[in-house]
Amino acid sequence: MSKGKQEKGSGEAKEPVKVYKWDGTAVKNALDDAVKEVMTAKLPYMESFNLMDGRLVICAVAVGVAMFALLWDFLNPFPRSRPVLIGCVASYFLLMGVLTLYTTFKEKGIFVVVRQKDPAGLDPDSTWEAASNMTKYDDVYELKLTYTEGKTSATRETTITKSVGDVIDENGLVCRDIIEPLVMKLHNSLASGKKDK
Repeated sequence: MSKGKQEKGSGEAKEPVKVYKWDGTAVKNALDDAVKEVMTAKLPYMESFNLMDGRLVICAVAVGVAMFALLWDFLNPFPRSRPVLIGCVASYFLLMGVLTLYTTFKEKGIFVVVRQKDPAGLDPDSTWEAASNMTKYDDVYELKLTYTEGKTSATRETTITKSVGDVIDENGLVCRDIIEPLVMKLHNSLASGKKDK
């Protein structure tokens, strides 16, 4: 655990998060943040940003293509730059399609990825992923925790479904004292190797 995490965790109490409980997106994001805090602050794991970095690389290439088209059109006015502009526009839309596929099939609602170091330092790191789902106009929050063992690449996952009313009080405050035991229960069931539904 880094020095910054120790000071942050021990020195100050977290202010409760208040959300407008009828806004489903805000509720889902607040619950995701609470779960992310448990995964990164309460457990001795390091957060991995590789999943988000993939999205950033795709977006950076798309912006690079757009900037190249802009520069090329500036240096070679329109009639001469037409084929390059057509290629750049087609490339940009292709990259946006790749980005859509990446977020749909690779990210799949995953909002935090943490790595568990091997105690001996010989085997690859194990990976923990937390993903959530909450459909529009529904009060059910579904949290899925996935564990991928570093040595064997075996994957175990478990899911819990809770009503938003169970984890957010009537004032719109996120009840972290309820969320933390839920996440720890899911974590412990996967860490011990038994599947808990």
